[in-house]
Amino acid sequence: MGSIIEVFPRGSRGAGLWRAVPLPGSGHVRVRQARLEDYAAIRGLQREAAPTFAGTTLKQLESQRQAFAEGQLVAAGPEGIVGAASSLIVAWEEHAEGQSWRSVTAEGTFTTHDPKGSTLLCVELVAAESRGSGVARGLYRALRRLARKLNLRRIVAAARMPGYHRAREEMSPELYVQRVIWGASRDAGLQAPLSDGFQYCGVVRNYMPEDVESGGNAALLVWLNPAYSPTEPPANLEAVRPRKCA
Repeated sequence: MGSIIEVFPRGSRGAGLWRAVPLPGSGHVRVRQARLEDYAAIRGLQREAAPTFAGTTLKQLESQRQAFAEGQLVAAGPEGIVGAASSLIVAWEEHAEGQSWRSVTAEGTFTTHDPKGSTLLCVELVAAESRGSGVARGLYRALRRLARKLNLRRIVAAARMPGYHRAREEMSPELYVQRVIWGASRDAGLQAPLSDGFQYCGVVRNYMPEDVESGGNAALLVWLNPAYSPTEPPANLEAVRPRKCA
């Protein structure tokens, strides 16, 4: 039986905009907004994905949720939390030059969240893909639906490239990403967004210096919202906030 990624819970208002999707694997995975009780599991996923540097603190996670609850997502399965994504809205033009994780996210607090911006920035996405349930795909799908609902121009993902440390002495990070795109190398941090319709735009050097596996670099990937309307302002979050994820 195929796995089901449900990107919004049944029975909630607007449920017609979200649909369950069969994916390879087994079990049932639902993408919903993160809750306070999810923090320990999120930190556990981060440690598993990037054991060489400290993950998000509990204080940062709560600050992110307070700043933009709609953009903090988890994928919940029968065995608990198997994936998570954190995002905020920014005026990307203000961060395009010399951006870093610290500056764009205000040290991980997301106080730079700007509801008037046009870019949904996916700061982090972690998934227990070894379970074969398409968790990353479900999270990216939920982010795209959020971008459509809020009439945002694009999603920008600053993706880790954890396999780069093995090739660091042989090639530049740009060449490494190109080899992943060409299929000559494999990198889990890059392949998930690339296989889900994101386009490669370049490498941001010194994006997160403490990310030793990625050499401090991040690959800049973008998805353009085909439904974006420049004549309409971004959706008013306050108008849709009463609809809660169960």
